[in-house]
Amino acid sequence: MKKSYDLIVIGSGVGGSSVATACNQKGWSVAIIDDRPFGGTCALRGCDPKKVLHGIVNIYDEYQRIQGKGLTGDLQINWNELMQFKKKFTEPVPENREDSWNEVGIDTYRGKAIFLDENQIQIGEYQLRGTKIVLATGSMPTPLPIYGIEHLSYSDDFLELENLPKTIVFVGGGYISFEFAHMAARAGATVHILHRGDRPLKKFDPDLVDTLLEKSKEIGIQVHLNHAVKGIKKDGENFIVEAEYENKTISFVADKVVHGAGRIPMIDMDLEKGNVQYSKKGIKVNDHLQSPSNPRVYAVGDVLDTEGFPLTPVAGFESGIVVANLQEERSRVIHYPVTPSVVFTVPKLAMIGMSEKEAQNSAKNIEVNHQKLSTWFTYRRTNEKYAEVKVIRDKDTDQILGAHVLGEGADDLINHFTTAIQLGITTEELKQVVYAYPTAASNIEFML
Repeated sequence: MKKSYDLIVIGSGVGGSSVATACNQKGWSVAIIDDRPFGGTCALRGCDPKKVLHGIVNIYDEYQRIQGKGLTGDLQINWNELMQFKKKFTEPVPENREDSWNEVGIDTYRGKAIFLDENQIQIGEYQLRGTKIVLATGSMPTPLPIYGIEHLSYSDDFLELENLPKTIVFVGGGYISFEFAHMAARAGATVHILHRGDRPLKKFDPDLVDTLLEKSKEIGIQVHLNHAVKGIKKDGENFIVEAEYENKTISFVADKVVHGAGRIPMIDMDLEKGNVQYSKKGIKVNDHLQSPSNPRVYAVGDVLDTEGFPLTPVAGFESGIVVANLQEERSRVIHYPVTPSVVFTVPKLAMIGMSEKEAQNSAKNIEVNHQKLSTWFTYRRTNEKYAEVKVIRDKDTDQILGAHVLGEGADDLINHFTTAIQLGITTEELKQVVYAYPTAASNIEFML
């Protein structure tokens, strides 16, 4: 069966759905395709369900810290109840999204999309022709060169666990492993993180990561650095994870082994047939987010080979560029703003801008203000001993080059620093802002 559209969108996450909706509102005929439930990674198996779980775990941690200071009694995380609560946010999404699109005339297709030529897509029994095509397929877990790969579970699986395994091994020391490890450990699981390098969470400030590792150890998470996982074996109901450490094979017994070793763009769409250039980093695009080899094709989100971070708000930002260029023929070029990143552990770890090392190598006249915050009122009132900030300033311009925050409220604080960097606000100007007190933001003046 053949059908033609003004626009075909492959992927139903934030980036793809934003483009589809905007073009539909302009009267375009639009089709949207996904081989998984409609809604995308963030809403169904990423940011949103993760934050629901994190919220409960955060309350639990704060309760533990202030026991004997006005609160008494036992408190436990019921994993099954937590999962049922999470489902209230995720389960309605696919049907609601599909219904809302169908109501306004956007056609929806479920299944694997592949290119037949430069403007035709095969999806099951359908052959769809698109005047324009937008690729928004996101990312997938990085394939690991280990044996027993079939025994690995993934982040999607973790977020669907009805019952928490007694022992979990996370492969890789990235943000997925640490976020899930902080949840599982507080819910009573024995947790190991196996990381092949000597520094986990490499994107983040090493001093603050070291402090987070102290907290991780305190709650029972065992982080094993320089442990290169070689493979996984099934042993009855258990799994044996084998890792190389100092030329020796170290074995770990687990009920569940979870992939946390990064993600890569999902580009298995027969792109060659569509004349769409790509690399290991994703779809190649020009500064209009348009394929240079097939101008009918645009791309947004984690599937891109650009400098943009693989984060949901970045995909949303990119979708605005693509919409403008689809509707007004190459009217906008992409200039990525500074973008914050947050690890939703407890405490949270956040960063924006330059690292200390990058600033030192930049030849700028820098000043680094690194402070422990546990004695400050904001953190002392909840007995939070793992709180820290590092602000990097250009002494010649008085502008912030980078900021790194660990602690409760780090996710909100980093947004203030992001605004300052993006708008070129100096530290002297930032000090003139009067914030509500007592709040975490009211500490910013003293962090500078």
